Amino acid sequence: MTENWEFDLVLFGATGFVGTITAQYLVDAAPVTARIALAGRSAEKLRALRTGLGPAAANWQLVVADAADRSALEALAARTAVVITTVGPYQRYGLPLVAACAQSGTHYADLTGESIFTREAIDRYHDRAVATGAKIVNSCGFDSIPSDLSVHQLYRAVAADHAGELADTTLVATVHGGVSGGTIDSARAMWEAIAADPSKKAVISDPYSLSPDTARDPRVGRQSDHALQRAAGIAPGLKGWVGTFVMAPHNTKIVRRSNGLLGWVYGKNFRYREVMDAGTSAAAPLIAAAAAGGVIAGMRAVAVLSKSSPGRELLDRVLPEPGTGPDEKARAAGWFRMTTHAHTSSGARYVATFAGQGDPGYQATAVMLAESGLCLAFDRAHLPGTVGIVTPATAMGDALTARLRGAGMTIEVAGHSAPEAVRTRVRR
Repeated sequence: MTENWEFDLVLFGATGFVGTITAQYLVDAAPVTARIALAGRSAEKLRALRTGLGPAAANWQLVVADAADRSALEALAARTAVVITTVGPYQRYGLPLVAACAQSGTHYADLTGESIFTREAIDRYHDRAVATGAKIVNSCGFDSIPSDLSVHQLYRAVAADHAGELADTTLVATVHGGVSGGTIDSARAMWEAIAADPSKKAVISDPYSLSPDTARDPRVGRQSDHALQRAAGIAPGLKGWVGTFVMAPHNTKIVRRSNGLLGWVYGKNFRYREVMDAGTSAAAPLIAAAAAGGVIAGMRAVAVLSKSSPGRELLDRVLPEPGTGPDEKARAAGWFRMTTHAHTSSGARYVATFAGQGDPGYQATAVMLAESGLCLAFDRAHLPGTVGIVTPATAMGDALTARLRGAGMTIEVAGHSAPEAVRTRVRR
């Protein structure tokens, strides 16, 4: 990897909705000496964005590049140490930038929740990225940083306490905020890809489809991302009901890929899933059931409609438009809290908490992406050596955890030892 970069960090897709929020965050979070560039298709929009960001961004450079222009993307990647990108759906627009970064040895982070895109990036560019030393880090937003870092921190705490290996592990998501138009459009792009090539459906249905070596994955029987059960079945003391979490199918695959990239250290009986908190009201079972049924029905409807031009036109009319979202006040009012409950092979129980303020699909996601880019650019001496098509935990691990704590997010692990029944607080 060359050290002769013009920029420390390029934000690609800077004038989009999440891109603009990310740029606004970088104004305050980046070192004053950071060499930052804003990139996108329109020079006029880029200039307007830079002006709106104020004096701190006055010296930021502008790079005009289209997601479909391979030559422009190759030139962009060659000029910078790190690229972070909000340009999705990644299945449609993302692979040329991955190719450019893998070729030039440029670190990269995105917001994808598209397993098919991630699998294709692995198949095409992992080996090249390994050869050039590039960290191509997928899913650096609400998909899938809370999931990936929570399990990684659980593993670190259990190993430090000599409490065995991770076994049954379940993330319970409590979220206040909307699903972004970009997230919905990404899901739609995946189903359109499946409509064009039905063999790609296996990437969605196989829980280990992003694994580096399925032959070495834990053999723990069938695993499903659909749920409807009492929360107490996950961990003693939990109340109410849980149901299907719409982001689980991708997040769980990223966590399992991290396990594989780390040498399957989480445990030979590591079983992982994610669910959504449905509350404790009398209607909670119905809410959970409706969530589970709604997710399945919605996926089936999008899959069917994506197969035809009239169906795609209907989806264009009824689904939220990509690149739009709530106003600043609504974004600030959002929040999320993810608690990941783990049982270990020694009988101990641990829980990781990952929580933050801000709409998870927009505000919190922008913070996570920006801090990932800053971590890749400025924390190189503290990063794991893992390169290729990698995950947040394996690419940045403790360095990113520290940055997100510094950004105001709660990331902590508590252990409960079965023999002594003594609660301990662990912070790493």
